Amino acid sequence: MSATDPKATRTGRPRSTAADAAILDATRESLVDLGWSKLTMSDVATRAGVAKTTLYRRWAGKNELVVDAVAVLFDELELPDRGSLAADVQGVVLQFAALLERPEARTALMAVVAESTRDDSLRRRIRSAIVDRQKRLVLLGRERAQARGELRYEDDASVAARNADLIFDVIAGAVVHRTLVSAEPVDAEWAIGFTSLLLLGLAGAQAG
Repeated sequence: MSATDPKATRTGRPRSTAADAAILDATRESLVDLGWSKLTMSDVATRAGVAKTTLYRRWAGKNELVVDAVAVLFDELELPDRGSLAADVQGVVLQFAALLERPEARTALMAVVAESTRDDSLRRRIRSAIVDRQKRLVLLGRERAQARGELRYEDDASVAARNADLIFDVIAGAVVHRTLVSAEPVDAEWAIGFTSLLLLGLAGAQAG
């Protein structure tokens, strides 16, 4: 085996997927029970049944840990293929709203967003771990709609990227505000009305 063989130079134990999942579950549980200010790495380690050093080998501190605990919840979101852009948007809106109804998701998201107003590095981590990852749903929805002929293809990559950002912001912002700020339900009727308004705006933008 040569000195450059990656197997020969690898050190340390491999990460345990089960341990990671237990830690992230414990983080969300601790947030619900204790809130951001009282959550500690020690408490999370105890709840997860791991040594505190195990946490610090994976996460530098509480900020990074909580963001990742939120991010894995958002990774559960999928864009259903319901045959039309309107139906696809309605589906993901209802999924997102249902996710935000879960105490661990609602509490964790509100905690990291509030804390990020005082911490630029935390804000950047939220963007990379949650926002940028979930833009995949917008990109997939647009790709499907273009393939169906519901939306035209955009020749300018910078315009396409800017529009994807805008669509994501509109959908995420509306659902978060409705559920977490206004404390109003996101039901099928609301999802249909919201989607109609969104698609009207998209049609107008493409006609311009």
